[in-house]
Amino acid sequence: MFDLPRRTVLIGAAIAPIAACNTNTGDLTTAPTSMAPGQVLAATADIPVGSGKVVGDTVITQPTAGVFDGFVARCTHAGCALPAVTDGTLNCPCHGSQFGLDGAVLRGPAVEPLVAVAVKVQGPDVVAG
Repeated sequence: MFDLPRRTVLIGAAIAPIAACNTNTGDLTTAPTSMAPGQVLAATADIPVGSGKVVGDTVITQPTAGVFDGFVARCTHAGCALPAVTDGTLNCPCHGSQFGLDGAVLRGPAVEPLVAVAVKVQGPDVVAG
């Protein structure tokens, strides 16, 4: 049997949950490579005014009527996936950062805004590009 010092066991117990929840698997500086210009991301009708929708690795927001913005759906603090827009904000489930519909940091620990992704309206759809 191993005889580990109490301090080693406590440190290991503290680090294990942090390592288990690390979802930093994406590049935070570029648009998702799976998006081709002109690719339909969502119907404009599916993006409510004052809210948004996560589509794959992209979040599309409509802060005001007819204005659509796109961002990489990953927190700029540690790269955790942003799962949804809730009550007009994107909330990081890992460390509590909060972002506005314009990608701005509303609450840290993130200090950098969300990375912009080019989107445009084409007919009834929001498309990459």
